[in-house]
Amino acid sequence: MRTFPLVISTDGRAHCHSPAMRLANRPLRLAAWTTAVLVAAAVGCAPQDESPGGPGAAGQGPQRCDRGALPTVTRGTLTVGTDKPAYAPWFHDDDPASGKGFESAVAYAVARQLGYAKGAVRWRTVPFNNAFAPGAKTFDFDINQVSISAARKRAVSFSSGYYDVRQAVIALKGSKAAHARSIADLRRLRLGAQVGSTSLDVVHDTVRPTRPAAVFQKNDLAKSALKNGQVDAILTDLPTAFYVTSAEVKNAEVVGQFAATGAAKEQFGLVLDRESRLTGCVTAAVDALRRNGTLAALEKKWLTDAVSVPVLK
Repeated sequence: MRTFPLVISTDGRAHCHSPAMRLANRPLRLAAWTTAVLVAAAVGCAPQDESPGGPGAAGQGPQRCDRGALPTVTRGTLTVGTDKPAYAPWFHDDDPASGKGFESAVAYAVARQLGYAKGAVRWRTVPFNNAFAPGAKTFDFDINQVSISAARKRAVSFSSGYYDVRQAVIALKGSKAAHARSIADLRRLRLGAQVGSTSLDVVHDTVRPTRPAAVFQKNDLAKSALKNGQVDAILTDLPTAFYVTSAEVKNAEVVGQFAATGAAKEQFGLVLDRESRLTGCVTAAVDALRRNGTLAALEKKWLTDAVSVPVLK
């Protein structure tokens, strides 16, 4: 449990401040009577409630989101991480900086909300698993279809969700896997998914196949295994499944999607350093884009409607 030091302001009121806030405060002369105030106020100086993004998501004390002047990795520049290849439909032509594709467009929309023009955004290659691994980050935020989870929050912070996720199954047309109509139909199949992904979690926790799942470093390797018959089916998020079957593995089809389970729906979030001072501001930007309809408009423009895909139960 993390606690913050208590500071008595010149008006005699007690405030909980983070270490960063404390540096900005001038030393105060405390009269003897403040001892009693300190003792009484300390009881109410509890750790700050954690936001949905994880530790530090609400910021370290009161935050200022000065447009274009945040404490970024490089002053005056917003550094955004993503993996390479940068897959469609999230990015276009493996070029995150193009502004085309859902996640590229979302990244630039968040940047504008924070006061950074397109020319002030720099992209950095960050392998998928490295984005949410413990340790200091070389980006201000990472956008790469990373689902918010309690386990990942132990190592990083997240913004609020920018996309509600469903997982899907892809199989070659005419195969046994293509005829699956339920989760039970999938259990005896050889399934594959990318390492560290929630797609792999669905394989293990929801399908629970009788054969060990094939685990791949990249979705490209999973697609190759499907083409070559090394696996019967692979799991990805639904928009990726649509793209794979329409543009990359044209003799494949989307077999079905999984229903959202549990109280909390799966969402992609922007990944930030666990102690990032930007998380509160980035979350506020994402929330504003959801409220004003920008996220819905970008989803409609770049991602395919999922209504026609059957739900596997």
